[in-house]
Amino acid sequence: MNIRNEHITDLEKIETLTWAAFKNHPSHAPGAEPNEHLIVNRLRENKALALSLVAEDETGIIGHIAFSPVCIAGESSNWFGLAPVSVAPERQGQGIGGKLIEAGLSRLLAQGADGVVLLGEPAYYQRFGFESHVNLTLPGVPAEYFMIQPLKVCSPIPVGEVSFHQSFYG
Repeated sequence: MNIRNEHITDLEKIETLTWAAFKNHPSHAPGAEPNEHLIVNRLRENKALALSLVAEDETGIIGHIAFSPVCIAGESSNWFGLAPVSVAPERQGQGIGGKLIEAGLSRLLAQGADGVVLLGEPAYYQRFGFESHVNLTLPGVPAEYFMIQPLKVCSPIPVGEVSFHQSFYG
């Protein structure tokens, strides 16, 4: 498996993969159609896709992960939101998402990012070093599902409410 930056020729495949990965996802209302593929498209259109990686093997693209800038306490920051991470349904549970997460965190650290936030399942994301922290909150979300990972140990964790890019809201 190879993990690389997305190419312009990957966009339709990423959209199809992301839609399929979130079809019938437990976080969606029963029967609701996924919108995560639309979020990725809007992030790209708004030039807010800070890092977009694909995982591919001999069968083609089997995974994707997106990172975008977040604001903290209403101000721009050097923190990024991880969302979404998508794996082809038939390939889920094989560690592809984890490899995308690790590659993304490593690349963001190399680019000088201070940290990453996400909204997700604690049992999954804690294995990658994410945890809830009192300094950063996401309004309307139970604290245990909003997690952070500082990337620079010498940087203090900022304080405030986090807001994802407007692309997440339509």
